[in-house]
Amino acid sequence: MKKITVILFAAVMVILTAARFPGGDSPNESNTGIQFFEGNWEEAQALAKAENKPIFLDLSTAWCGYCKRMKSKVYTDPDVGQYYNANFVNVSFDAEKGEGIALAKKYGVRGYPTFVFIMPDGTLAKQTSGYHKPDEFLDLAKSMN
Repeated sequence: MKKITVILFAAVMVILTAARFPGGDSPNESNTGIQFFEGNWEEAQALAKAENKPIFLDLSTAWCGYCKRMKSKVYTDPDVGQYYNANFVNVSFDAEKGEGIALAKKYGVRGYPTFVFIMPDGTLAKQTSGYHKPDEFLDLAKSMN
């Protein structure tokens, strides 16, 4: 009887998982939202220069509520992701760890999250901070053109 129960439980779990992620997508393989470059700062700058794209730099912290909200509500928005992925090299650093500390200091970060837009040649184009709704965040990126 135990074997039948275990088999039935396993079958139900497989069915529920397949229904939740149709087409084989897992929750970590989302194609929507901003895709952040996973290298270091120097590599991100080289990529931006090679692709002739500005850099979108997100400087946030682990404890910041608005940072968490941006990551869960704005960065995952399909329209935001589509535009930022097509037009920027997107980079995110924790401003209190590793390279993020020096970047926060370099750009004079006083609040979180801070968003820095940097031209491919390394010059600062725009900087702002605080929570932005998806449509506002999209307008911010479009104002770079």
